[in-house]
Amino acid sequence: MENSTQESNLRSDNSVTYDSPYPLYAMAFSSNPNSQQQQRIAVGSFIEEYTNRIDILSFNPDTLSIKPQPSLSFDHPYPPTKLMFHPSTHSSLLKTSSDLLATSGDYLRLWEVRENSVEALSLFNNSKTSEFCAPLTSFDWNDIEPKRIGTSSIDTTCTIWDIERGVVETQLIAHDKEVYDIAWGESRVFASVSADGSVRIFDLRDKEHSTIIYESPQPDTPLLRLAWNKKDLRYMATILMDSNKVVILDIRSPTTPVAELERHRAGVNAIAWAPRSSRHICSAGDDTQALIWELPTVAGPNGIDPMSMYSSGYEINQLQWSAAQPDWIAIAFANKMQLLRV
Repeated sequence: MENSTQESNLRSDNSVTYDSPYPLYAMAFSSNPNSQQQQRIAVGSFIEEYTNRIDILSFNPDTLSIKPQPSLSFDHPYPPTKLMFHPSTHSSLLKTSSDLLATSGDYLRLWEVRENSVEALSLFNNSKTSEFCAPLTSFDWNDIEPKRIGTSSIDTTCTIWDIERGVVETQLIAHDKEVYDIAWGESRVFASVSADGSVRIFDLRDKEHSTIIYESPQPDTPLLRLAWNKKDLRYMATILMDSNKVVILDIRSPTTPVAELERHRAGVNAIAWAPRSSRHICSAGDDTQALIWELPTVAGPNGIDPMSMYSSGYEINQLQWSAAQPDWIAIAFANKMQLLRV
């Protein structure tokens, strides 16, 4: 496949860039279009200090403009490890057209993003013995039961919160080492990945057992990220530390990947399934590239080539694929967020 055809799918004239005053990492698209069908995007700073920032931006896909909303900028303790807006367009926790934003870092926090202000709503501490909790590496908001958020932590646990009642629904020792990511499949089923090199699936109806569906080929190679295919729950993807591979798993046939995407030239940092297609996934990494893949029904003997590629010129540390506007992918590198039309 020639580069010219690959790059035609992600041309630079189909991108728009936001320059931040500080390095960026966490990003989230809102499910709610606000006025004039613009979309809110939250970005979080990555500064190695206590005080960090979250900025709310307004994106207009018609004019290809990104505008910061200074009245919706607020301080966040430590760099947020993840940001997520409420997965549906309305929430019983909110009485207005506000957005609900969740953040993880030292704690799980909920924020109400209004028209011209942001208010801290809740702080969730999963430690029964201390006012401090172990740092949270990630979380996922259950889009079938949006009252549930699952968090993953460096203390080997996953905690499932009922955010409407403000209580822990369950807390599990999920792995032997730090848990780096968590993803919901169904309303009561979630999976997690860890520094112990395993992908495990849990069912809240049977908390005593978990199913290991994949382990790193080299023992104890950490798995950093996990993405569950919401359009086809048989499939999930994970990435290994310092590896150029994206591992595609079929939960019906544990242990052996159904595909390994190996066209990155350096470590992969982020993955995201297409929100409205079960066969497309995007990956981005230290080789400065964002690649979009179409998974074939049967992989050829020489592996799979990406259907399109985009080079940012910098190591890409994060990506998000907008569910509300699935033509757009956001990538973060250095102090920039770039939106790519796909």
